[in-house]
Amino acid sequence: MIQEPTAENPQNSPAHVEDMYQNWFLDYASYVILERAVPAGADGLKPVQRRILHAMKEMDDGRFNKVANVIGQTMQYHPHGDASIGDAMVGLGQKELLIETQGNWGDNRTGDPAAAARYIEARLSKFANEVAFNGKTTDWQLSYDGRKQEPITLPMKFPLLLAQGVEGIAVGLSTKILPHNFCELINASIQHLKGRKFELYPDFLTGASMDVSAYNDGLRGGKVRVRARIEKADPKTLLIKDVPYNVTTSQLVDSILKANDSGKIKIKSVTDNTAAEVELNIQLATGISADQTIDALYLFTDCEVSISPNACVIIDDKPRFTTISELLKASVQHTKDLLLLELQIKQTELENDWHYSSLEKIFIENRIYQRIEEETTWEGVLQAIDTGLDKFKKKLRRPVVEADLVRLTEIRIKRISKFDAFKADEHIKGVEATLEQVATDIANLTDYTIAYYNGLLKKYGKGRERKTELRSFETLNASQAVLANARLYVNYKEGFIGTGLKKDEFAFECSDLDQIIIFRKDGKMIVTKVADKTFVGKDIIYVAVFQKADERTTYNYIYTDGKTGMAFVKRFNVTGVTRDKEYDLTKGNSQSKVQYLSANANGEAEIVRIMLNPASKARQKEFDFSFADIEIKGRSSGGNQLTKYPVKAVKLKEKGRSTLDAPQVFFDIETGRLNRDGRGRLLGNFEAEDRIIAFYEDGTYELTDFEPTNRFPTEHLLHLEKFHPEKPVTSIYWDAAKEVHYAKRFLIESNQLRTRYNFVREGSGNSLKYVSTESEPVVILRSGKKKSEWTEQTLSLAETIDITGWKSVGTKIAAADLKEVVSAIEEGEVPTLF
Repeated sequence: MIQEPTAENPQNSPAHVEDMYQNWFLDYASYVILERAVPAGADGLKPVQRRILHAMKEMDDGRFNKVANVIGQTMQYHPHGDASIGDAMVGLGQKELLIETQGNWGDNRTGDPAAAARYIEARLSKFANEVAFNGKTTDWQLSYDGRKQEPITLPMKFPLLLAQGVEGIAVGLSTKILPHNFCELINASIQHLKGRKFELYPDFLTGASMDVSAYNDGLRGGKVRVRARIEKADPKTLLIKDVPYNVTTSQLVDSILKANDSGKIKIKSVTDNTAAEVELNIQLATGISADQTIDALYLFTDCEVSISPNACVIIDDKPRFTTISELLKASVQHTKDLLLLELQIKQTELENDWHYSSLEKIFIENRIYQRIEEETTWEGVLQAIDTGLDKFKKKLRRPVVEADLVRLTEIRIKRISKFDAFKADEHIKGVEATLEQVATDIANLTDYTIAYYNGLLKKYGKGRERKTELRSFETLNASQAVLANARLYVNYKEGFIGTGLKKDEFAFECSDLDQIIIFRKDGKMIVTKVADKTFVGKDIIYVAVFQKADERTTYNYIYTDGKTGMAFVKRFNVTGVTRDKEYDLTKGNSQSKVQYLSANANGEAEIVRIMLNPASKARQKEFDFSFADIEIKGRSSGGNQLTKYPVKAVKLKEKGRSTLDAPQVFFDIETGRLNRDGRGRLLGNFEAEDRIIAFYEDGTYELTDFEPTNRFPTEHLLHLEKFHPEKPVTSIYWDAAKEVHYAKRFLIESNQLRTRYNFVREGSGNSLKYVSTESEPVVILRSGKKKSEWTEQTLSLAETIDITGWKSVGTKIAAADLKEVVSAIEEGEVPTLF
């Protein structure tokens, strides 16, 4: 019991707690860090994993063993029970590297558990036997009960820690190292040995795509973003084809249903059809955009996850935070040292073999064994053999010791009688050749290590290609992606807005993530978040959803100054504000009031009729004013003087046209998205009615608007441009059934948005090879069986192919041996239309 401090012993309680901390807690923390949670840097294994592999090696006879038996064998070394051993072994087996499995080992994609240990079997893989075990180079220690010897670390000649990844939580620290690609790790090791730079990024067995721009070489503070692959099966169906790392399909379904319940997305159903391949089928609600839903899935569900690595390993019995590159370099050096040690051990064994084989040959050929016939003592026998060898010792590479003499006495008479001098010489020559090769390998250790890595890659690299696609992710705007899941109501007179004011006037639908911009009669403006009920000031005249950084929406504004009574006019944008802060859009004088306000999405400048007070001294009581006559300035500008006389009313006379240039739209091939930020290829300036046309490898085209929310699958996209309906489309496609290439020219007739139209002959294997909207397309057709024997034909498609309907078959232009179609303008380049 901890006692209260007293006058006699004021430090009683603190001293007792400090002793407890020093003696108990720190011991426990050190034990958890070193013996349970954090892997060793030398072999990349936690103690339980190392003990499992060691037990399996002891049991290894080439056949599968029941996992229950392996667990029992491992318990001789691991003091924490069968459950932890079983879980760790299943984890090792699911990584498909060190353990070959048989039976139901679960599925980390769906979260299904493995069958009971008595029903599943395992054995060490050939790869594990080659890279992880060598009793001659292993350091040993006593097991926890002192009955057995276990390895301190396995002699791992491979960056296993980076290949498998690891995650552990200890006392006061944690580690998370993401798995990396097998082949890339070996190639990076070779690059390091050659003195070249290398880059390493994670790779997951579950596939998906990943943005590694902030990976930071695996250090704390870095992160990767991982996304599931989502495909549009049709305008109303989305298919999720894989899952992010450490996310199961059941977790993903739950997150989708949760987002649907909260109104972030609107779907009819989600069905998990996962079998050999992952597939989640999402049926969209009526009237919902597939592209917008994809964005919302990435924003509000586990279709996208952010993973923060934290590379911490045990080095010299201490936890150390490091980088992935440093871990690989340390692994390469460790592998190089182990290979050197193996070569040195082999060299010693060969030298011993050569020495004894030479002694044996001398002993038998020169009948030295006859000298011991008359000896009566053991010492005399050894002395006689040693004397007989004296004149031959100069031919040996090291002195003859007593152990050599003893070994010669153990040669059987049968061996002496059947001794073959020729075979003995051949054996010695073979040993000498091997010794020479070992010496060469030691002298050229770096080249030997590179050859070792190349051997691993050749034997085990097949089927271990990268599964996770590396790509740049666009920054998604949550307020644009979220669906309208709320209804906003406004009390214009009293100055309240909110989703809970259902007795007041309905304004519009919005989302609970939106921000609302409000203009008041007194010339004040405020931006606030959607809430149940918010007071924003009396006499509201305009309410809308606020779009941050919107440089096109222009507000046309007329107000009367409260001090002078003059009317001022101004045009301005609102691009950025501090939320819930009031902004005065007048000259700041009390009693100012707004006479006219319009919000124009594309900077339109209307004409208004100004009606002055009938009592004013102005000769002309009414006149027209065009907002196009003034420039767009900042919102804090006081504006231009419209009239010095009191204004009675302002009325719209004529709607205006945009005074802004049509926005430039770009296409970013990396993300498959449109943008107005200058990223990617310029498609052109777009008016409101303009469209985008996209052509796909399966022979379909699609018309869309130019909203940034649109997505285009770049892996299947052949060409994308601004749509000009007057331009004929020229295409060449492959008919797999008839083994013929056809060319056709046609005008786009069907122009419904977001609908795929097939313009090539339907059939399995048919594909589009070339498409262009040039007025005079000229192509080069390259045909032949071998590339060195290709023949070329230049063809003007405008001259040889007539314009027909988009459903026509087309004209045959080449057979099956057509290998490449290149635009004559791009002669000599890889054909691409991006």
